[in-house]
Amino acid sequence: MNLKDIPKEELETMGYDEIAYLVLENNHKKMKIIDLFKKVCEVLELPEETVEDRIADFFELLSINKKFVLLPNGFWDLATNHVQDIVIEDDDEDEASSEIEEDEDDNIEEENEEDDDIFYDNDVDDDEDEDDLKDLVIIDEEEDIS
Repeated sequence: MNLKDIPKEELETMGYDEIAYLVLENNHKKMKIIDLFKKVCEVLELPEETVEDRIADFFELLSINKKFVLLPNGFWDLATNHVQDIVIEDDDEDEASSEIEEDEDDNIEEENEEDDDIFYDNDVDDDEDEDDLKDLVIIDEEEDIS
């Protein structure tokens, strides 16, 4: 759609990002953000101060809109004009890594089983245990200790 074909009343109801999209689409070239926003303000016949006052909001608007892409050299363009590199990992690698993870999980479980007895002192002699308990008296609740 050509910007010149859109009535001013309709342009005023459009968002800055929609107008920026049309500007980039009609120009068929990437633009710096300041130049793009100046063009948007020009189309809307906004005063020059608008560029300075709202450039940060315009940048945020383009940043969150998936239709636009910020190029490494500071230019903005339509995302449809740029192919993104998509890396697809092979399933064989996933299976190998999951097998390694399972082996690690087994090792951790074995260590945990060994640690289950951490509160039990295996080195204490049974004789020492009996000495510690020699003064222990067990009283049945029904018995009277008088």
